[in-house]
Amino acid sequence: MRMSEGVEWALHSCLNLTWLPPGQAVPTAKLAQFYELPAAYLNKQLQALARAGIVSSTPGPRGGFRLARSPETITLLDVVVAIEGADEAFRCEQLLKRGPGADPEVDYRQACLVSRAMRRADLAWRRELAGQTLADLKAEVERHYPSTPNNTVNRFAALRA
Repeated sequence: MRMSEGVEWALHSCLNLTWLPPGQAVPTAKLAQFYELPAAYLNKQLQALARAGIVSSTPGPRGGFRLARSPETITLLDVVVAIEGADEAFRCEQLLKRGPGADPEVDYRQACLVSRAMRRADLAWRRELAGQTLADLKAEVERHYPSTPNNTVNRFAALRA
């Protein structure tokens, strides 16, 4: 399975927003400049996050994006689902229905051992992402890279919108 680069961009953008003072919004242009990303494409990711209630946007000259909820309530899975959608990574097309000895009455999405194994793996992956919040990630970054919060705030202040 391969996620789009939009997931990485969204996770880093959300993480950077955790270090800003409460209520401060950052324009898309500054969020994009931070990592030299195309603003139009990043804006699509930010709009998806807004539709999911992860960020909120404020229009106008002092507008931009900010977290809509506390970092403790936003899981990594929330961000991934906002960008990639909620579909399972593996989609059983019931290939066994076309094989020898197939029973047309059987739902092979449930009976197929390959399908069941893939579903278990998908659930494990989702549980892992659902078990980590932005606050957890923020704390880990701060533990390993203590200068990151100040560097992030200073970098946003230095960027022109």
